[in-house]
Amino acid sequence: MDPHQHEVKNVRAYLSSPVGTLRISGNDNFVTEVSFVNDAATDEAADLPLPVKTCKQELEKYFQGTLRNFSVSTQQEGSPFQQLVWQHLKSIDYGRTCSYADIAKKTGDVNNTRAVGSANNKNHLAIIVPCHRVIGRDGSMTGYGGGLWRKEWLLQHEAKIANGVLTLFET
Repeated sequence: MDPHQHEVKNVRAYLSSPVGTLRISGNDNFVTEVSFVNDAATDEAADLPLPVKTCKQELEKYFQGTLRNFSVSTQQEGSPFQQLVWQHLKSIDYGRTCSYADIAKKTGDVNNTRAVGSANNKNHLAIIVPCHRVIGRDGSMTGYGGGLWRKEWLLQHEAKIANGVLTLFET
């Protein structure tokens, strides 16, 4: 390692949300992970790197329904195909869904649906890279690393914000 370069160390922060605790990992340059964890924890540092702080703020606004598109800098390791799939996931509009076959078609090969599913599964930036917006071709809820209940909650949350709340009775 070049002595003039310093090692970039990831710091972990945590956010309590309506779908449980989120772990946010990142450094001075990027957020590298947003994932669901079972136990609440405290941030590893009092002074969080700017991308991690920004991510927490943006996720809070997302859950409040006031943010639809994330601007925080992110980076995750993956093959060129995985990177391509993740780019396509980011292009799915808030409040919308698409199928694995739709994403496979965008990658250039409609027969890539299993590979698209695998790339979805390896996404380490939950919500920000919205793999929860990918459903079965028949509209069914398919696997989600955070659990189907979280996927359903996220989709309902986005639909409610994007399309307005439909209620039988005004309060």
